[in-house]
Amino acid sequence: MAWFRRKRINSDESPHHHEAVAASAAAPTADNAQAEWKPPTEKLLVVRGVERVFHVGSREIQVLKGIDMELGWKQLVMLRGRSGSGKTTLLNLIGGLDTPTRGEIYFQNQPFHEWNDDQRTAVRRREIGFIFQTYALMPLLSAYENVELSLRMAGTPRAEWDQRIRHCLELVGLGKRMHHRPYELSGGEQQRVAIAKAISHRPKLILADEPTAELDSQMGAQVMRVFRDIIETEKITICMTTHDPTIMEVADHVYQMVDGKFVS
Repeated sequence: MAWFRRKRINSDESPHHHEAVAASAAAPTADNAQAEWKPPTEKLLVVRGVERVFHVGSREIQVLKGIDMELGWKQLVMLRGRSGSGKTTLLNLIGGLDTPTRGEIYFQNQPFHEWNDDQRTAVRRREIGFIFQTYALMPLLSAYENVELSLRMAGTPRAEWDQRIRHCLELVGLGKRMHHRPYELSGGEQQRVAIAKAISHRPKLILADEPTAELDSQMGAQVMRVFRDIIETEKITICMTTHDPTIMEVADHVYQMVDGKFVS
């Protein structure tokens, strides 16, 4: 039972040394902190009675017709519908790129629908990330530099850049290709760079418009696996549009859109 005996304090070790060791042992690890994370009680985003009307000449075109929805924390939510169903218009409203004609949008209990452009832009830079089907990468910048650009625009302190860039690119499986430019990457790899850009500033919400539309089924499945990984790792919610029935099973919730309305 020698292992049970208390270690004798060496003469050159002060009591403070052992107090520090004990405190270190008692301190929660990063894994424990991750396990103890609990989502806030309020919903991340709430949409109530949202309508969007566009004026084309003397005509009114109602694209959204009374949308009600909620986004919780750490979810993958899909807006499914054909082209012209209104899903991209709704995504733009959720992201503060547009304002509803009628209805309310609350982001973390804040009245997004009442804010001006400057207020919404400030929130987007801090709290929301965007992913587009065309990747939206700077062609002459490497994957590393594209993610760095996103951090610059978000106002992230320079001292945090390198560690955060490497973490994000490794998270999407591009740790060994971070210095390649877009034209040296496959379509799936370019989309993963776009994902790394979107999560780099630690947003609460990612909005993705048809992120798998330009990819084959295998690459699309890889992107979905990356989405599930970053939801768990980064504690974010992803809301995406799609018309691809093959990826629905990985979603926490699917809203089916037809002619500007949700249907069962």
